[in-house]
Amino acid sequence: MVTKRVLFLCLHNSGRSQIAEAYLTKLGGENFIAESAGFEPKPINPFVIEVLKEEGIDISQKKSKGVFSLFKQGHIYHYVIRVCNIAAQEQCPIYPTMAEMIDWSFEDPSKVIGSDEEKLEKIRQIRDEIKKQILSFIQVMKTNSPILNKQK
Repeated sequence: MVTKRVLFLCLHNSGRSQIAEAYLTKLGGENFIAESAGFEPKPINPFVIEVLKEEGIDISQKKSKGVFSLFKQGHIYHYVIRVCNIAAQEQCPIYPTMAEMIDWSFEDPSKVIGSDEEKLEKIRQIRDEIKKQILSFIQVMKTNSPILNKQK
């Protein structure tokens, strides 16, 4: 399989796209090069850092990136996957590219409310949904099936 370059986009690059990048990097092996970016980069959500640590993934030293900086650097991708929830997709950034655009809808971890434990529990659920979608994406790539513009 040819190494596929994948960009995950969301509004802030502080949660969903970071989770997706981390899982594709961990689970996709040398078959994928994953990056993530946002339209309005914000610091990575500390609850996201914590729930990924539970999975043996440490992103505590990572920084959010802006989608325009990747474009200016000339980054090219095979797939650009937007992970904004359906309600926010109008605000979700685009990446000017010939890559296949895919939309996956996930709840925004920054919008989760409740006690710290309630937030962690909900963000674990979001993490697990993203992991499941990443595993499905990897499987589709291995079988060379066409990618569908799939929305959850």
